[in-house]
Order: sequence, then structure tokens, then C-alpha cells
Amino acid sequence: MFSKDSGVYIACLAILPLMICSGIIYSILPLYIVSLGASRSEVGLVYACGAIAGVVTSPLWGHLSDKKGRKVTLISSMVLFIFVFSGYTLSKHYSQLYFIQIVEGVAWGALGASSIALIADLAPIEKRGKAMGIYNSTWNLGWIIGPLAGGFLSDHIGFRYTFFICVLIIVADICLTALAIPSKRKMGAIT
Repeated sequence: MFSKDSGVYIACLAILPLMICSGIIYSILPLYIVSLGASRSEVGLVYACGAIAGVVTSPLWGHLSDKKGRKVTLISSMVLFIFVFSGYTLSKHYSQLYFIQIVEGVAWGALGASSIALIADLAPIEKRGKAMGIYNSTWNLGWIIGPLAGGFLSDHIGFRYTFFICVLIIVADICLTALAIPSKRKMGAIT
């Protein structure tokens, strides 16, 4: 019924909403940070906090992904993104965004460690290059749709409602991922 590539496409479909929301957030986040009183230098510092957190936690998430499974780690990442996007919605001053960016860096670490490994697990060895290309196209598609949507939404409904829409999308995405992505035991039969 399904081709050998169908698992890769299903996983990419599950990852796409998060990539769209990331594109939405990152296209408007610098403007939002400035609107909360930050200077341009402080915007850079806020982003750097997230990147540092990702550098530190990515290997830990990779280990957890190997031990507990890709699906658990991917869903953990999505749950963290819900907290991050909710934090953006509720922030009153840019200084609050330092902590939120740290959590976001942790979430990116989990996403990066689990999603690439998931795609590799789902793809037959002879098609892993193709699978990685499909996966990269998913990220790029999300980052095409996301910034367009982010600019439009923030212009028409404001930053906070745009962030809240992303929360709702990720809640739905967790349900999709929980249902569509195979568990660790079932995945072993695919590879």
C-alpha cells in the first residue's frame, strides 16, 4: 500500500508545521524584540543565548534520541516550542526573552538531534541521500511559507496573536506526530 519512501514523507509532513511556525517566528521576532525595548545589540544577544543553549544540549538530546526513540525526542521538542511560543505571547519586556531563547535553543537541539536521525531511520540505506533532500526541502518550504505568513499575520493581527496561532498549530502538530510517526520498536522493522 505504501512505498518504502512513505515513512520519510509522513515524517516530513509532521515536521512541516513546526518549520512553518519557526519561519513565522523568526521573520518577526527581531521586530518584536525591538518593540519590547531592546537595542539592536541586545537583539543579537537574545539570539546568542538560544544558540548557546542549542550547542550545549544537542549532544544530550542526541543521546536521549538513541535511548528513548526519535518520536519521544521530537515530541519533547514540540512541547518545548509550545512553551517558547507561549512565552513570546506573554512577554512584556525584552529581558524576559533571554530565558525564552534559552528554552528555544534547547528545543532546537532536540529537534535537530531527533529529526535527522528519524529520517535516516526511515529511509532505506540506498535512498538516504534522497530522504535527506526531501527533509531539507521540508525545512525550506516551511521557511518560505512561514515568513510570508508571519509578515502578513503580524501586520493584520499583531505579534502576540501571531505567536498564539503558532501555539495552536504546534498543539495540532503534536497530535499528528504522535499518530503518524512509528515508535522505536516499529521503526526497527522499517530500516
